Amino acid sequence: MNHIASRLKMAFDRYYPAPEEAWEEFARYCEIVEFKKNEIIKSPGKIERYGYFILSGIGGVFLEKEEKLVCLDIMFEDFFFGDYMSLISRQVSPLMTMALEKSEMLRISAENMDLLKNTPMGQTIFLFSAETSFVEKQQQQIDLLVKTAEQRYREMLDAQPVTINRIPQKYIASYLGITTQSLSRIRKGISRKRNLP
Repeated sequence: MNHIASRLKMAFDRYYPAPEEAWEEFARYCEIVEFKKNEIIKSPGKIERYGYFILSGIGGVFLEKEEKLVCLDIMFEDFFFGDYMSLISRQVSPLMTMALEKSEMLRISAENMDLLKNTPMGQTIFLFSAETSFVEKQQQQIDLLVKTAEQRYREMLDAQPVTINRIPQKYIASYLGITTQSLSRIRKGISRKRNLP
């Protein structure tokens, strides 16, 4: 199995263990693209024409509010990424996607997604993807309501202990719904606790 198909399979197996051949077929419909740090991938007011899988780097989903960028989501390596609302509906959306650092991504066009959805395995993969995404987004909404910013930051830190340090603090703070000053206090508090004997 080629390297890209192997990455896709490992990333998706936690949701549904599709056979290797399915990911080799998926990879044939994709192309590898690169983005510079802070490069806008999809602008607000546009239609999303691609879905992405992050091979290296970090992606962010943003919404402009009162002339400020609000970070709605941060996606890491080996995760799918994009403005799914626009991609699925084929409608304009106010969301913007951006590479938060130099990134390499696997890109699949909406047209190729449609072709894959017409295959039995493609239907299964996209169905499980949609269901998983829905569950994860609902959990994210619940976490936003019931967990403190510190709890959510700790979870990010546990999940991405190395990668999280590569994200600009203003975007992490925005994602958590707090100021950069509050995030700084949280980080200092966590650091002090971890350094205690």
